Amino acid sequence: MTRVLQLKYICPSTLADATSQLNGDYRIVAGCTDFLPALRQGSSVGRLVDITRVHGLSDIRFVDGMWRIGATATWSEILKYPFPEYFDGLKLAAREVGSVQIQNSGTIAGNICNASPAADGVPPLLALDARLEIRNQETARLVTLGDFLTGVRRTVLQPGDLVTAVLVPALSDRHGSSFVKLGSRKYLVISIAMAAAVIGIDRAGLINDARIAVGACSPVAKRMEGLEAGLLGLPAESLATTLKVSTRHMNCLSPIDDVRGPAGYRLHAAAELCRQAVLKAADRVLDGPGHQRLMRAE
Repeated sequence: MTRVLQLKYICPSTLADATSQLNGDYRIVAGCTDFLPALRQGSSVGRLVDITRVHGLSDIRFVDGMWRIGATATWSEILKYPFPEYFDGLKLAAREVGSVQIQNSGTIAGNICNASPAADGVPPLLALDARLEIRNQETARLVTLGDFLTGVRRTVLQPGDLVTAVLVPALSDRHGSSFVKLGSRKYLVISIAMAAAVIGIDRAGLINDARIAVGACSPVAKRMEGLEAGLLGLPAESLATTLKVSTRHMNCLSPIDDVRGPAGYRLHAAAELCRQAVLKAADRVLDGPGHQRLMRAE
């Protein structure tokens, strides 16, 4: 006998109304691109609190030296928004979040809160030093993205908490970013490995900032701190011939064997993806958008 799915659906219009509903048996939803496929026939989901109509929760704006991306901003909205060029890596990832239909519905906070090891949006946001604004009925707090994700499908969110925004500190116009993903096919694929990089280059042509993150190779995406430190002070113009990235730089990762690829292959792939991401990010500073001088020099 087939059970009928029973649920109570609530769609608040204010943040106060939304947080007041976060008690007892509830699920927060927005685009539902992860929620609906995970449902099983006859599952009991309790109350659904849909936050897509909460006023101001999808806004994108620059305030107090931070880019504030509302929790329900969709990937399509992020792609269209005139961010500075150091957001290019995030936009490249946005194009990889499923089909256009998924990008039209899926939200930035949903991608993060789903806490998948292969979430496309997480590595570029880690490289941008993103923080999450979390609110409940009584308090508001900021948590770094690295601290927010604690494991596969696990976060620091407590009952009553709601992610309301993703905050990204402003960078100089001497920063570039990129995102590279490896999958079993070109489109609509879950990653075997992926890497994002943000590179800053000073007026003398030396790297003065490096942030590199790898996803799909550990329970949560990781920053490559050793590789980052080794890049500081290097001349950007010679990276194509001097940059060597190996699996020893990936020692903080813990990839698994699965249907998409064995662990050893993932480590080697991650090292190469990091190298490509760094070169492409540096190119965006040296030559501007649309040029790939370092990559052409190989």
